[in-house]
Amino acid sequence: MNVDELVRDAFREQAADHMPAPPYFAERVLAVRRRRRTRRLASVAVATAAAVAVGVAVPLLGGGGDDVRPASEINQSDIIGHPDQSPPKGMIAAGDTVLAAFYVYKNVKQPNGDSVTTRVYGLLDQNTGTYRKTKWAFLDVAPGTRTAAVLEGELPAKRIGLLDMITGKVDRWIPMDRGVGGVSFSPDGKKLVATTYSKNPDRNFADHKQNVNGKEVPGPVQSRTGFAVVDVASGKSDWHKASDKPDEMGWFGNSREDFDWSHDGTLVYANRAMKPYREYYGLDGAEAKWPADEKYLTYVEAGLSPDGKLAAGDFAGDGKEIAAAIDDPKTGKRVAKVPGQQLLAWADNKRLIAWGCDPKKCSGKGEFRNQLLLVTIGTDKVVPLSDFRKASDDYPGRWTPLFSSR
Repeated sequence: MNVDELVRDAFREQAADHMPAPPYFAERVLAVRRRRRTRRLASVAVATAAAVAVGVAVPLLGGGGDDVRPASEINQSDIIGHPDQSPPKGMIAAGDTVLAAFYVYKNVKQPNGDSVTTRVYGLLDQNTGTYRKTKWAFLDVAPGTRTAAVLEGELPAKRIGLLDMITGKVDRWIPMDRGVGGVSFSPDGKKLVATTYSKNPDRNFADHKQNVNGKEVPGPVQSRTGFAVVDVASGKSDWHKASDKPDEMGWFGNSREDFDWSHDGTLVYANRAMKPYREYYGLDGAEAKWPADEKYLTYVEAGLSPDGKLAAGDFAGDGKEIAAAIDDPKTGKRVAKVPGQQLLAWADNKRLIAWGCDPKKCSGKGEFRNQLLLVTIGTDKVVPLSDFRKASDDYPGRWTPLFSSR
């Protein structure tokens, strides 16, 4: 599929979700604007299953917390899929990676003419092995999928909650000196990077119009102030100033520019829509150079493999096939292709979870009729993990997955 077709389908997808397309949307069709949630796994499962395990809702004994084992630990099947569910109801996992949560966007009009793009989350309940709708405005899941960092709406929030994914309750609140609009756990789960904003990065303002398809609609306002590195155990944090940086064309409307972690957890970075695409900072707040093994990373969410030897690449189809590239992270050269459209997370060093379209079921119905697939480097084998992506009564929009380690 060529770029023109991708852009055309992306506009159709945007319209289907009732969200106005931002300016210069075409340049960002292939860019993943939300932060990467794929956890960099310290250890990997290498066994390959021949079949998908179906039905993972496992009642657990006890009252939650330390008294019970999480569902993702009880069901240790290498592949856990629900190819008949979308959005999923039962837990999905492959290798050492689990679908920890998913969300859809909902555009909520405000009395003053503003609009807020809110997230509706389905979060893994580790007590039942199912996904439950939550009230949080923003969340991220720690490696191990036992704890979620949650923010209350309306953003920016004044505190960060640490939610037990077995009990579904917040164990502790971490107060923050500045308003927080996004959070991300470090690869070892010991720290959070909290992106701070002076305004809600998901609010479009009636007094700051933007032109979308010839129509004046409420527009976003740039308001990032910096980031705080938070020690999860103590709750102590250090804040560093890092406001949004206009590119050579001038800032054009991406009001959410959250920070995430480098592969080894020594730096934080924020994605940018234009070159140089990423801005890196040390944990002391000083600007930093790109790490050598991340020099050729793109916006593809899966990023580096757990061992750091491979990088998930861009769409590499030629119009006759659906494929995504696997690259050498130090040279940027393609070393393989896999039968997926968008690479989302590494299951281990040889397998990835991707959005894809099984040719036997897609029948040319469009690039955006896709489902979660498990793909393996060096083979054309695909294992469906979910049904084709669609909305439901509880989740009124196309869902976006968030992954963590089991």
